[in-house]
Amino acid sequence: MTPRQHSDFLPAGWLGFELSILRRLQFRSLVNPLAGESDLDVYLKRWGVRVSANDPAQWAFTRSRARVENNSERLTEDDVETVLDDAYVPHHRLQNPGLRRWFGETDAWWFDNVRTNAEKIDSPHKRAVALHLGMLVGDYALSFDEETRELRQPLSRVFRRLWDTEAPPVDNRQRNTSANKNARDFLSREQADLLFLRLPRPTRSGARHAPWAWREVWVRGGETFWDEYELAHEGGPGARAATRRQYLRHVEEILDAASHLSAWAVAHVEDGFVSTDELVETIRQRRRVGTIYTKDFSELTGSRAAIITA
Repeated sequence: MTPRQHSDFLPAGWLGFELSILRRLQFRSLVNPLAGESDLDVYLKRWGVRVSANDPAQWAFTRSRARVENNSERLTEDDVETVLDDAYVPHHRLQNPGLRRWFGETDAWWFDNVRTNAEKIDSPHKRAVALHLGMLVGDYALSFDEETRELRQPLSRVFRRLWDTEAPPVDNRQRNTSANKNARDFLSREQADLLFLRLPRPTRSGARHAPWAWREVWVRGGETFWDEYELAHEGGPGARAATRRQYLRHVEEILDAASHLSAWAVAHVEDGFVSTDELVETIRQRRRVGTIYTKDFSELTGSRAAIITA
Protein backbone atom coordinates (compact mmCIF):
# COMPACT_ATOMS: atom_id res chain seq x y z
CA MET A 1 0.00 0.00 0.00
CA THR A 2 1.67 3.19 -1.18
CA PRO A 3 -0.32 6.43 -0.77
CA ARG A 4 0.09 8.90 -3.58
CA GLN A 5 2.30 11.84 -2.67
CA HIS A 6 1.72 15.38 -3.89
CA SER A 7 4.16 18.25 -3.89
CA ASP A 8 3.95 21.58 -5.60
CA PHE A 9 7.65 21.97 -5.06
CA LEU A 10 9.47 18.75 -5.90
CA PRO A 11 8.85 16.52 -8.94
CA ALA A 12 9.50 12.83 -8.33
CA GLY A 13 13.17 11.89 -8.34
CA TRP A 14 14.59 15.32 -7.55
CA LEU A 15 15.11 14.74 -3.84
CA GLY A 16 18.13 12.56 -4.54
CA PHE A 17 19.65 15.30 -6.69
CA GLU A 18 19.20 17.87 -3.92
CA LEU A 19 20.72 15.60 -1.29
CA SER A 20 23.68 14.76 -3.51
CA ILE A 21 24.48 18.48 -3.82
CA LEU A 22 23.97 19.24 -0.14
CA ARG A 23 26.42 16.47 0.75
CA ARG A 24 29.15 18.54 -0.93
CA LEU A 25 28.51 21.58 1.28
CA GLN A 26 29.76 22.20 4.80
CA PHE A 27 26.98 23.04 7.27
CA ARG A 28 25.66 21.91 10.63
CA SER A 29 22.41 23.86 10.65
CA LEU A 30 19.95 24.76 7.91
CA VAL A 31 16.85 26.89 7.43
CA ASN A 32 14.19 25.89 4.90
CA PRO A 33 11.58 28.67 4.48
CA LEU A 34 9.40 26.76 1.97
CA ALA A 35 9.62 23.21 3.28
CA GLY A 36 6.64 21.55 1.57
CA GLU A 37 6.60 17.79 2.16
CA SER A 38 9.60 17.98 4.57
CA ASP A 39 11.25 14.84 3.15
CA LEU A 40 14.54 16.69 2.65
CA ASP A 41 14.51 17.95 6.23
CA VAL A 42 14.01 14.46 7.62
CA TYR A 43 17.04 13.21 5.68
CA LEU A 44 19.09 16.12 6.99
CA LYS A 45 18.13 15.23 10.54
CA ARG A 46 19.63 11.79 9.92
CA TRP A 47 22.86 13.55 9.02
CA GLY A 48 22.84 15.30 12.40
CA VAL A 49 21.89 18.69 10.97
CA ARG A 50 19.79 21.07 13.06
CA VAL A 51 16.81 22.00 10.90
CA SER A 52 14.53 25.03 11.09
CA ALA A 53 11.63 24.45 8.69
CA ASN A 54 8.82 26.76 7.69
CA ASP A 55 5.90 26.79 5.30
CA PRO A 56 3.01 29.25 4.92
CA ALA A 57 0.62 26.35 4.28
CA GLN A 58 -0.72 24.81 7.47
CA TRP A 59 -0.72 21.27 6.09
CA ALA A 60 3.02 21.52 5.41
CA PHE A 61 3.68 23.10 8.81
CA THR A 62 1.73 20.28 10.48
CA ARG A 63 3.71 17.64 8.62
CA SER A 64 6.95 19.38 9.53
CA ARG A 65 5.96 19.53 13.18
CA ALA A 66 5.31 15.78 13.11
CA ARG A 67 8.48 14.79 11.24
CA VAL A 68 11.04 17.56 11.79
CA GLU A 69 10.35 19.31 15.08
CA ASN A 70 9.29 16.07 16.73
CA ASN A 71 12.27 13.97 17.84
CA SER A 72 10.62 11.22 19.85
CA GLU A 73 6.82 11.22 20.24
CA ARG A 74 4.71 8.51 18.61
CA LEU A 75 1.04 7.67 18.79
CA THR A 76 0.12 4.96 21.28
CA GLU A 77 -2.60 2.38 20.76
CA ASP A 78 -4.86 4.49 23.00
CA ASP A 79 -4.15 7.56 20.85
CA VAL A 80 -5.12 5.66 17.71
CA GLU A 81 -8.33 4.49 19.38
CA THR A 82 -9.10 8.11 20.24
CA VAL A 83 -8.49 9.31 16.69
CA LEU A 84 -10.60 6.55 15.10
CA ASP A 85 -13.42 6.57 17.63
CA ASP A 86 -16.76 6.50 15.72
CA ALA A 87 -14.91 7.73 12.65
CA TYR A 88 -17.65 6.63 10.26
CA VAL A 89 -20.61 7.81 12.37
CA PRO A 90 -22.47 10.73 10.73
CA HIS A 91 -23.78 13.60 12.85
CA HIS A 92 -26.30 16.36 12.20
CA ARG A 93 -24.07 17.95 9.56
CA LEU A 94 -20.43 18.04 8.49
CA GLN A 95 -18.32 20.51 10.41
CA ASN A 96 -16.20 20.88 7.27
CA PRO A 97 -18.51 20.61 4.23
CA GLY A 98 -15.62 21.62 1.97
CA LEU A 99 -14.41 18.01 2.15
CA ARG A 100 -17.18 17.04 -0.27
CA ARG A 101 -15.16 18.66 -3.08
CA TRP A 102 -12.82 15.67 -2.97
CA PHE A 103 -14.58 12.89 -1.07
CA GLY A 104 -17.87 11.06 -1.14
CA GLU A 105 -20.23 11.39 1.81
CA THR A 106 -18.93 8.39 3.79
CA ASP A 107 -15.28 9.39 3.37
CA ALA A 108 -16.08 13.03 4.19
CA TRP A 109 -17.61 11.92 7.50
CA TRP A 110 -14.50 9.85 8.26
CA PHE A 111 -12.15 12.79 7.70
CA ASP A 112 -14.44 15.19 9.55
CA ASN A 113 -14.62 12.96 12.61
CA VAL A 114 -10.92 12.08 12.59
CA ARG A 115 -10.01 15.78 12.43
CA THR A 116 -12.24 16.47 15.44
CA ASN A 117 -10.90 13.47 17.36
CA ALA A 118 -7.30 14.50 16.75
CA GLU A 119 -7.92 17.65 18.79
CA LYS A 120 -8.48 15.44 21.84
CA ILE A 121 -4.77 14.53 21.88
CA ASP A 122 -2.99 16.87 24.29
CA SER A 123 0.53 16.70 22.84
CA PRO A 124 1.02 19.07 19.86
CA HIS A 125 3.56 16.67 18.35
CA LYS A 126 1.32 13.63 18.68
CA ARG A 127 -1.59 15.61 17.29
CA ALA A 128 0.56 16.59 14.31
CA VAL A 129 1.50 12.93 13.80
CA ALA A 130 -2.19 12.00 13.74
CA LEU A 131 -2.90 14.67 11.13
CA HIS A 132 0.16 13.63 9.11
CA LEU A 133 -1.16 10.05 9.00
CA GLY A 134 -4.60 11.37 8.11
CA MET A 135 -3.10 13.21 5.14
CA LEU A 136 -1.48 9.98 3.99
CA VAL A 137 -4.87 8.27 4.23
CA GLY A 138 -6.37 11.02 2.09
CA ASP A 139 -3.68 10.63 -0.55
CA TYR A 140 -4.39 6.90 -0.51
CA ALA A 141 -8.13 7.42 -0.97
CA LEU A 142 -7.63 9.91 -3.80
CA SER A 143 -5.29 7.56 -5.65
CA PHE A 144 -8.24 5.39 -6.74
CA ASP A 145 -10.64 6.04 -9.60
CA GLU A 146 -13.97 4.48 -10.51
CA GLU A 147 -12.30 1.45 -12.08
CA THR A 148 -10.06 0.68 -9.10
CA ARG A 149 -12.26 1.82 -6.20
CA GLU A 150 -13.28 -1.75 -5.35
CA LEU A 151 -9.65 -2.49 -4.42
CA ARG A 152 -9.61 0.18 -1.72
CA GLN A 153 -9.46 -0.77 1.95
CA PRO A 154 -11.51 0.86 4.73
CA LEU A 155 -9.89 4.12 5.78
CA SER A 156 -9.59 3.22 9.47
CA ARG A 157 -7.72 0.07 8.51
CA VAL A 158 -5.43 2.13 6.27
CA PHE A 159 -4.77 4.57 9.12
CA ARG A 160 -3.78 1.71 11.42
CA ARG A 161 -1.49 0.15 8.83
CA LEU A 162 0.21 3.48 8.21
CA TRP A 163 0.62 4.01 11.94
CA ASP A 164 2.07 0.52 12.32
CA THR A 165 4.57 0.95 9.46
CA GLU A 166 5.48 4.62 10.00
CA ALA A 167 9.16 5.00 10.78
CA PRO A 168 9.88 6.38 14.25
CA PRO A 169 10.82 10.07 14.37
CA VAL A 170 14.48 10.83 13.83
CA ASP A 171 16.20 12.00 17.01
CA ASN A 172 19.27 13.96 15.97
CA ARG A 173 19.71 15.38 19.48
CA GLN A 174 19.12 18.87 18.11
CA ARG A 175 16.40 21.42 18.78
CA ASN A 176 14.71 21.36 15.41
CA THR A 177 11.85 23.80 14.85
CA SER A 178 8.84 24.23 12.56
CA ALA A 179 6.97 27.44 11.76
CA ASN A 180 3.92 28.58 9.79
CA LYS A 181 4.94 32.04 8.64
CA ASN A 182 5.57 34.14 5.59
CA ALA A 183 8.99 33.11 4.25
CA ARG A 184 10.48 36.59 4.66
CA ASP A 185 9.24 36.98 8.23
CA PHE A 186 10.57 33.56 9.09
CA LEU A 187 14.03 34.18 7.64
CA SER A 188 14.50 37.55 9.27
CA ARG A 189 14.68 35.89 12.72
CA GLU A 190 16.59 32.70 11.91
CA GLN A 191 20.27 31.87 12.41
CA ALA A 192 21.90 28.93 10.63
CA ASP A 193 24.91 27.95 8.52
CA LEU A 194 22.91 27.48 5.32
CA LEU A 195 19.75 28.72 3.63
CA PHE A 196 18.10 26.09 1.48
CA LEU A 197 15.48 27.78 -0.70
CA ARG A 198 13.45 25.56 -3.00
CA LEU A 199 11.55 27.89 -5.27
CA PRO A 200 8.04 26.74 -6.18
CA ARG A 201 6.61 27.43 -9.60
CA PRO A 202 3.66 29.77 -10.25
CA THR A 203 0.38 28.04 -11.04
CA ARG A 204 -2.34 28.90 -13.51
CA SER A 205 -5.22 28.06 -11.21
CA GLY A 206 -4.10 29.15 -7.75
CA ALA A 207 -3.51 27.33 -4.48
CA ARG A 208 -7.15 26.35 -3.94
CA HIS A 209 -6.88 24.10 -7.01
CA ALA A 210 -3.46 22.64 -6.16
CA PRO A 211 -3.19 18.86 -5.58
CA TRP A 212 -2.57 19.55 -1.88
CA ALA A 213 -5.56 21.89 -1.47
CA TRP A 214 -7.66 19.20 0.21
CA ARG A 215 -5.01 18.85 2.90
CA GLU A 216 -5.15 22.55 3.71
CA VAL A 217 -8.95 22.49 3.91
CA TRP A 218 -8.87 19.42 6.14
CA VAL A 219 -6.19 20.66 8.50
CA ARG A 220 -7.80 24.09 8.83
CA GLY A 221 -11.27 22.63 9.29
CA GLY A 222 -12.90 24.64 6.49
CA GLU A 223 -12.27 26.50 3.25
CA THR A 224 -13.25 30.11 3.95
CA PHE A 225 -9.59 31.12 4.15
CA TRP A 226 -8.68 30.84 0.45
CA ASP A 227 -9.20 34.47 -0.61
CA GLU A 228 -7.04 35.74 2.25
CA TYR A 229 -4.43 33.04 1.65
CA GLU A 230 -4.05 33.76 -2.05
CA LEU A 231 -4.04 37.52 -1.51
CA ALA A 232 -1.15 37.15 0.95
CA HIS A 233 0.85 35.19 -1.64
CA GLU A 234 -0.10 37.24 -4.69
CA GLY A 235 2.79 37.84 -7.10
CA GLY A 236 5.23 35.58 -5.31
CA PRO A 237 6.69 32.15 -6.07
CA GLY A 238 3.90 29.62 -6.24
CA ALA A 239 1.18 32.25 -6.73
CA ARG A 240 -1.28 32.34 -9.59
CA ALA A 241 -0.37 34.12 -12.84
CA ALA A 242 2.74 35.86 -11.54
CA THR A 243 4.77 37.69 -14.18
CA ARG A 244 8.47 36.97 -14.49
CA ARG A 245 9.26 40.37 -12.99
CA GLN A 246 6.91 39.78 -10.04
CA TYR A 247 8.39 36.37 -9.45
CA LEU A 248 11.99 37.58 -9.44
CA ARG A 249 11.08 40.54 -7.25
CA HIS A 250 9.62 38.19 -4.67
CA VAL A 251 12.76 36.04 -4.83
CA GLU A 252 14.81 39.18 -4.23
CA GLU A 253 12.76 39.98 -1.13
CA ILE A 254 13.28 36.49 0.27
CA LEU A 255 17.03 36.64 -0.39
CA ASP A 256 17.27 40.09 1.19
CA ALA A 257 15.63 38.67 4.31
CA ALA A 258 18.32 35.96 4.33
CA SER A 259 21.25 38.33 3.82
CA HIS A 260 22.58 37.61 7.34
CA LEU A 261 22.99 33.90 6.53
CA SER A 262 26.49 33.09 5.36
CA ALA A 263 25.67 30.52 2.67
CA TRP A 264 22.79 29.92 0.29
CA ALA A 265 21.64 26.99 -1.82
CA VAL A 266 18.77 27.94 -4.14
CA ALA A 267 16.94 25.09 -5.89
CA HIS A 268 15.12 25.92 -9.09
CA VAL A 269 12.94 24.13 -11.65
CA GLU A 270 13.75 25.43 -15.12
CA ASP A 271 10.65 24.83 -17.21
CA GLY A 272 10.46 27.92 -19.39
CA PHE A 273 9.05 30.47 -16.94
CA VAL A 274 12.23 31.79 -15.33
CA SER A 275 15.62 30.71 -16.65
CA THR A 276 18.53 29.65 -14.49
CA ASP A 277 20.55 32.53 -15.95
CA GLU A 278 17.95 35.05 -14.75
CA LEU A 279 17.97 33.53 -11.29
CA VAL A 280 21.76 33.50 -11.18
CA GLU A 281 21.82 37.20 -12.08
CA THR A 282 19.29 37.94 -9.31
CA ILE A 283 21.52 36.18 -6.79
CA ARG A 284 24.70 37.74 -8.16
CA GLN A 285 23.35 41.21 -7.43
CA ARG A 286 23.47 40.29 -3.76
CA ARG A 287 26.55 38.13 -3.35
CA ARG A 288 29.12 36.13 -5.26
CA VAL A 289 27.68 33.04 -6.89
CA GLY A 290 29.57 29.82 -6.21
CA THR A 291 28.77 26.65 -8.13
CA ILE A 292 25.74 26.03 -10.36
CA TYR A 293 24.64 22.41 -10.38
CA THR A 294 22.17 21.18 -12.98
CA LYS A 295 20.56 17.89 -13.93
CA ASP A 296 18.38 17.24 -16.95
CA PHE A 297 15.05 15.57 -16.22
CA SER A 298 13.44 16.64 -19.48
CA GLU A 299 12.65 13.08 -20.58
CA LEU A 300 10.63 12.54 -17.40
CA THR A 301 9.19 15.96 -16.60
CA GLY A 302 10.03 18.31 -19.45
CA SER A 303 12.19 20.42 -17.14
CA ARG A 304 15.65 20.70 -15.63
CA ALA A 305 16.84 20.90 -12.03
CA ALA A 306 19.27 23.56 -10.89
CA ILE A 307 20.85 24.36 -7.52
CA ILE A 308 22.81 27.62 -7.23
CA THR A 309 25.18 28.09 -4.31
CA ALA A 310 26.28 31.49 -3.04
